Amino acid sequence: MIAEKNHMRRLGNQVFFTGPTVLVFTAVIVIPFLYGIYLTFFAWDGVSSTMPFVGGSNYVEVMQDSKFWSSVWLTVKYVLATVILINGVAFLLAYLVTNGIKGENFFRAAYFTPNLIGGLVLGFIWQFMFNNLFTAIGEHTGLGLFSKTWLGDEKLAFWALVIVTVWQYAGYMMVIFIAGLMSLPRDVMEAAKIDGANGWKRLSRMVLPLMVPSFIVTIFLSLQRGFMVYDVNYGLTGGGPFGSTVMASMFVYDKAFIRFDYGAGQAQAFVLFLLAAMITITQVYIGKRMEVEA
Repeated sequence: MIAEKNHMRRLGNQVFFTGPTVLVFTAVIVIPFLYGIYLTFFAWDGVSSTMPFVGGSNYVEVMQDSKFWSSVWLTVKYVLATVILINGVAFLLAYLVTNGIKGENFFRAAYFTPNLIGGLVLGFIWQFMFNNLFTAIGEHTGLGLFSKTWLGDEKLAFWALVIVTVWQYAGYMMVIFIAGLMSLPRDVMEAAKIDGANGWKRLSRMVLPLMVPSFIVTIFLSLQRGFMVYDVNYGLTGGGPFGSTVMASMFVYDKAFIRFDYGAGQAQAFVLFLLAAMITITQVYIGKRMEVEA
């Protein structure tokens, strides 16, 4: 009887504390997600009161849409470039500001600041810099790289997008790396130093392997933000020049809300979600297998 009362009390506590969260998560995330999948089976323009059922036709259209897959391939290249650069720069910054340099708190705040600026605003700010500051540098120095605005060149516009993304997110990832570096076992690091291991050996053979859990988190976040990029893409290049920087999210948005093909746009979004989910799950699985203990 007492055990049954304790069980009911624990159940009541769990419902009281987790029930609201589960309810809100279901209402805001699960139901809209399932409803979005449901809409992929209809030819709907997003405003009409009629929704003709078309079965899997939207998915067939997605598979045959070469422009969509071109935007997905461009997004994959963008994700690869930003994940490598964001994590490389973020780890370097974290390593520098945890080695006792003067003003390290100032540098931590300064590096994190770009993350506080919205992607759309950031895109417009850097658009001004690429169109005016960079070209002014080219005029005064004669450097060919800055002889024209990057945003008017199909290849350079892509790298302009990468640079702005790295500048925005490196500081945020740096904070995660700082937490990881601060939690490294000091006794092990001191023992390695006493045994004569130089800085490079400690970094490559001890610090980096022990930082794998932090890398799992930062790479996961970088992947997620890379596949979902829209605001910076819109603010900086708007998909130009000549549609050369239209990422998958922008293509899906245009399909659903500019061309009023909501069902096909939802199908594209769901395919993009599956692709991103497979890559991130694989990344987390491989990362977990690489974890080591001190």
